[in-house]
Formats: sequence, C-alpha cells, structure tokens
Amino acid sequence: MNYENILSERVKNVEFSGIRKFFDIAATMDNIISLSVGEPDFKTPWAIRRKAILSLEKGRTNYSSNAGIAELREKICEYTRDTIGVNYCPKNEAVVTVGGSEAIDLAIRVLVNPGDEVLVPEPSFVCYSPIVSFAGGVPVPIVTKQENSFKLMPEALKAAITPKTKVLILPFPNNPTGAVMRYDELEKIAEIIRNTDIMLLSDEIYAELTYGDKHVSIASFEGMRERTIVINGFSKTFAMTGWRLGWAVAPEPILTQMLKIHQYAVMCSPTISQYAAITALSDPEARRDVDYMVGEYDMRRRLCVKTFNDMGLACFNPEGAFYVFPCVKSTGLSSAEFCEKLIRSKRVAVVPGEAFGKSGEGFIRVCYAYSLRHLTDAMGRIEEFLKEQNS
Repeated sequence: MNYENILSERVKNVEFSGIRKFFDIAATMDNIISLSVGEPDFKTPWAIRRKAILSLEKGRTNYSSNAGIAELREKICEYTRDTIGVNYCPKNEAVVTVGGSEAIDLAIRVLVNPGDEVLVPEPSFVCYSPIVSFAGGVPVPIVTKQENSFKLMPEALKAAITPKTKVLILPFPNNPTGAVMRYDELEKIAEIIRNTDIMLLSDEIYAELTYGDKHVSIASFEGMRERTIVINGFSKTFAMTGWRLGWAVAPEPILTQMLKIHQYAVMCSPTISQYAAITALSDPEARRDVDYMVGEYDMRRRLCVKTFNDMGLACFNPEGAFYVFPCVKSTGLSSAEFCEKLIRSKRVAVVPGEAFGKSGEGFIRVCYAYSLRHLTDAMGRIEEFLKEQNS
C-alpha cells in the first residue's frame, strides 16, 4: 500500500517538534542533564494530590459533563476574575480541556477557515503554527527581536495585517524567550486590533510565573473581552504537567463552538484531575506551595542569566515563564550544531532556537525549572564546552 497517497497532505507537511528531538536523544544517553523540556522539577503540591487520592477512594471515576465539573468551572471563573479582572460565566463561557494545548487547538479550529491567516509572534511555542496548518489556515510569523526584549512591536503587527488576517496569537509570558508584555505595551496592540475584525488568542499558561509586575491580560482592555479567547492551565503554575488539565474562557458564541469539538473529540477531561484542580484553585496550602515555587524559579532565573552572560553568551533577562534564551552566534555554530555538539560531548540537552521559528536561529532555549544542582552542573559543562570550542 502506498501510504503517501492516503495520508493527509496538511499533516505530512508539518515537521515534528524540535523539542522532542533532543529529548529523545537524551533518553538514550547515560549521565545526561536535560534542560530541554518545560516541566517543573517540583512535585504537585500535596494538597492537590491528596484530593485526587480522596476522589479515587470515593469512587469518583465517572465522566463529568463535557464542559467540566461545575464546581471547577466556577473556581476557574473566580480565579480569572481575581487574577486578570475579567468576569466569565461558568455555565457557558468556560471549558475544561486536556491541557492548555487542547484549548489552543479548539480555539484555532473554531475561528480559522481554509486560507485564513493567523499572526504568530516568533520565537514562540512550537504548537501554534502546526495547529493553524492542520486547520487549513496560514500561519504568518511576526519576528520579535532581542533588542526589543522579544516583545510584539506595534509597527511589526501593523505590517503583518492583511485582509486575510483572522487571528492574532498573543503568547505572553513567552516560551521560549521569557518575554512579557506590560500594560502600556498591550494597550498599543489593543488600539490596532480595535479597528479590525481580528480575533485574539491569548495564551496565558505562564501568567503566574512573572518576576516583577503582575501579569496583564489583553482581555481586560476596553473592547477586547468580546474578541479574546483566554487560555490557561494547571501544568506550569501547579506543577501538574502529567495531569493534563487546562481551560479556556471566551464569549458564549465562541465557547459553544469550542465545546462542540471538545464533546466529539475527547468527551471530557480526566475526572480525577478535575477534582484535584478544584483544590489547586482554592486551597491555601496549595497557594503557598505555588508562591514558593515561583520564588525558587526567580532565584534560578537570576543564576542562569548571570552565568550565561559571564561565560560570554549574551542572555536576555526574562521577565516571565521559566526559560532563558541565550545567544550562541558568537560561537560560529548554528543553533542546531551547538545543541548537537553539546549533547554529544557534554551530555547536556538544550533546544535550538530555530525549533520555535526561524527567527530563533542563533539562540538556544534552556529551561531552569530544574534543581540548582542540575543547573550548576549543566552550566559547568556548557562552560567547558565553550572553552573547548575556542581552543
């Protein structure tokens, strides 16, 4: 059988994630330090795990409603109101998803028709452009630059808009750069969007992981709520990556269509995870654990930035998420070459910047959601690698 003739062209034309390539290489090696996957090294707070165990003991293992357990949707809407100042109705403006990634997929599929253009600031998370392509849309990258702190600049946005533009993705706080958009910067973006029919997908999965000013959501600006889908989840903030739980909040006409796809594709999110998530959003003990983790990330962030700059790799000071994005152009190696040589010779896995878009070439992404011991050991190995390259 000739599978080339039967497989979807849209799917075949999308490359596998550049992140997973180095993760898979690392899995075959001994004495490896992997700083390649954005996963907290902390265990899920005990209060959250305890609630999951209790739900199992009580036999709460049935399907939930398609949109999610009603109490969890209420907690999500309360949390959203308290953190970004926007009100949503838990009955018809919130859906609990299988991770934030499913929420992104739902949002794009309900908005994008074949040929529609979706603006994607880059470097950014690897899933946006492929999901747009799967939906038959056209991903249009908007390059963000280190000299602008990797923020979306108004003039770059204006230049990218065409009559076919349907959606703007706002991936801030940003993976992989750690860039954050502040209030006055988002207001300039809102001013441009208000005069168009463009919809917004605001991916706020790292909203609680900011170092300095509190996260601001574009949904809170005048005229933006009705055109914005806000994505968030439990993986990063609550160290719940394996629980696979996220959410989306959006105006009812949009949310209803997202729920339709969710209903047919996955039925509902894992019930055990949903009960645990109620505790994540309401238990003071879990809240204290989150605050502790954020403090630890901040310390690790400052360590990594200083160390990379000291060893001669210019490193932007990230204001959010848990990644640094040092520039490796001074080595004369491409991002992929740098990462290949590093993992083979020093057993340290990081991700080439080009995995996050062509504009990421010349940079590497290093996740600092790992223990200080792992980070300091990895930094020492990278410094040795640089000395060997220069000798």
